[in-house]
Amino acid sequence: MFPGIGTVINIFTIVAGASIGVLVGSRMPARTRELITDVLGLTTLLGGAGALISMWSKRYVSALPTGWSLLTILGALLIGGLIGSSVRLEDRLDAMGDRLRIRFRASKESTFVQGFVSAALLFAIGPLAILGSVSDGMSTGINQLLLKSTLDFFAAMAFAASLGWGVAASAIPVGIYQGFWTVIGIGLGSVMAGYQVDAMTATGGVMLLCIGIKLLKIREMAVGNLLPALAVAPLLAWGLHSFVA
Repeated sequence: MFPGIGTVINIFTIVAGASIGVLVGSRMPARTRELITDVLGLTTLLGGAGALISMWSKRYVSALPTGWSLLTILGALLIGGLIGSSVRLEDRLDAMGDRLRIRFRASKESTFVQGFVSAALLFAIGPLAILGSVSDGMSTGINQLLLKSTLDFFAAMAFAASLGWGVAASAIPVGIYQGFWTVIGIGLGSVMAGYQVDAMTATGGVMLLCIGIKLLKIREMAVGNLLPALAVAPLLAWGLHSFVA
């Protein structure tokens, strides 16, 4: 096997799951697809809540100054949101999704872009994407990415049943993101301490909650603009741990 094989398998499972979901979803009545979208929204909220548990982990809380566990996540989201808004990251993601929609020949009224953005964020957020890719790059095993691939397969199937081919297209940014961490693993090995991974995971959990709220049509949020927060969170946590704690 070669470094990156885990991400290759992950990409394949996303595309395969989405393809099955589209084939099954096209035979469902509209009300059933809407119900599936609601279930996905609720499940995404549950996943976000699960990711937030990292904010109370012992290694994360003990690594930061007293009372800063929540403020670190808040600071990361605010700084990341300002960066994302200044470069109009959400608009760029939508534009990328729209170009892919045209390539896939989906109608403008379809849910292609929503499926692309929501699935890309869902599949990229979480410790498995980072730790699994780094482990793959270090040639210490792909077990974590195999687990993630299995979860993503069924999630892609469910998402694509209601949101269409945009879910399959999300494999492109997921592959780029995990490929980046695989290269980090090849060159540097483990680059983040556990508390930094927890900071990133908890920040991603808030973003997953936002995705769930969007899927449930409670409120529209520019979740894409918050993406830089995933990079800000571990850096901010490191700064507080090194110079303040």
